[in-house]
Amino acid sequence: MGGVIKSVLAMRHGVMPRTLHVDGPTPEVDWAAGAGKLLTEARTWDDTGRPRRAGVSSFGISGTNAHVILEAAPAEAPATVVESARRSGAVVWPVSARSAEALRAQAGALAARVAAEPALDAVDVGYSLAVGRASFEHRAAVVGGDRSELLRGVRALADGRSAQVPGLVRGGGVSSGRSVLVFPGQGSQWVGMAAELLGESGVFAGRMGECERALAPYVDWSLVEVLGSERLLSRVDVVQPVLWAVMVSLAEVWRSFGVVVDGVVGHSQGEVAAACVAGGLSLEDGARVVALRSRAVGVLAG
Repeated sequence: MGGVIKSVLAMRHGVMPRTLHVDGPTPEVDWAAGAGKLLTEARTWDDTGRPRRAGVSSFGISGTNAHVILEAAPAEAPATVVESARRSGAVVWPVSARSAEALRAQAGALAARVAAEPALDAVDVGYSLAVGRASFEHRAAVVGGDRSELLRGVRALADGRSAQVPGLVRGGGVSSGRSVLVFPGQGSQWVGMAAELLGESGVFAGRMGECERALAPYVDWSLVEVLGSERLLSRVDVVQPVLWAVMVSLAEVWRSFGVVVDGVVGHSQGEVAAACVAGGLSLEDGARVVALRSRAVGVLAG
């Protein structure tokens, strides 16, 4: 195994390490006659355009002979760093601790860290707080539209001035608690619902676009345009697929913030959304079910 590991590392780094414990070449081999040489010093393993290969032999004391030929894996293309579009709108910084005093201390430490590093992005901080730390009994959430607003909220929490900041919420919870997403039926919608989020959240807009493409074979209207149309939202064969798409997309937003739920429950087209979010239905199957179901409901209702 040591020889295999050594060979893999040699191929990866492009360096052939020297052979250990070579005091002098054996006279039983005519070293001048062949191409084989002992590696008395490390050598660069040049890239010749062909895969690097190495052979490793094992001779067991009980008579077992084995030989393995290794070939370097294809080189991976260098990753292209793409600067993701920053979400605008509200950002949440969750903070939790074992006690009220520890919560204020945690908020103070967070404020000091963010203030000391101006390059820290507010969205990145919120994501790290949501997925990188355990949730304890004493909790607070600071909501703000930009870095300075969030910092004011965190400092207010550290100073015990929670009631004076509109975007600061305090509460309690049990770290072992379970969470469920509830997907409602028709009737909770309003004209313009989700339109602002569509323009501010890249995650929400991306998932809505996927829902629109999945619905396209079954509907003759645009999902985005319908959100602002009172006339179209009054049709059951329109409003139910739209609500399904909004709910599925909202669940994706929660997931992007690191929220992991233990279960889902739904009513009417909310059942279809719940099945999609839980992985029981693909997005394409969910779109087909909700579109054809709502069409049938419209016919039955007259």
